This record gives sequence, C-alpha cells and structure tokens, in this order.
Amino acid sequence: MLFDTDVLIWAQRGRVSAASLIQGNDERLISVQTAMELLQGARDRHDLRIIKRFLSELGFVVLPMTADIGHRALVYVESFALSHAMRAGDALVAATAVEHGLILATAHVRHFQGVEGLLVHHYVP
Repeated sequence: MLFDTDVLIWAQRGRVSAASLIQGNDERLISVQTAMELLQGARDRHDLRIIKRFLSELGFVVLPMTADIGHRALVYVESFALSHAMRAGDALVAATAVEHGLILATAHVRHFQGVEGLLVHHYVP
C-alpha cells in the first residue's frame, strides 16, 4: 500500500486508526513526494530526526520519481488542475500509485477524483 502524507501525519499525532492501518500492511510504501512533504514539515533538527526515525522503524520504502511517473503526473495536472484543483504534489503521489499498481491510502480522496486506474483506500481519521 502507498501511504499519502496525511495518514502518516495522523499516525505521528497518535491517531490509533492511522497507526493500525500502517501496522496492518506488511508493504509500507511512500512516494518521494510524501517523503519530501514530511521532511519539509520539520520545525527543527529534532523534528527531522523524529520523522526519519518514524519512517525507518516502520520500514517505509520511498519510491523514487521516474520519467514515467513525472510524465503521468504532468498529464494529471493538465487534466485535473482546473476541474479538480489537483496540485503537483497530489499528481506525483497519484502517478506513483498508478505506475506501481498500488492502492493509495489517503483521507483526501477528493484530491484524486477522476484519476483513471487509481485505487484508493479512504482513510477516515
């Protein structure tokens, strides 16, 4: 399963349902976009260490950006920016999920409406 940033943030804040969703999946994957968003949210070096330890201890694998993911994300932004307000970050996460044939766990399902072939697990905090 590919986890969106929001699910990881809920887990870090102590939400049991988010932690259970993560723990219930042997395959814990995130896009490089999600990794960057988490790291960008660090307020200081201490926060940065906590985030990195969280990802490491739970065995998250960061899926890199490929040319195919970048191209697909560009198509998504072109197709959905006006109609669904899709932003670049969401497009990269969606493209990563579709390219790898993964289910995307997210609370923000509306961000991904209309993306053909995207399987979404709606996490409700």
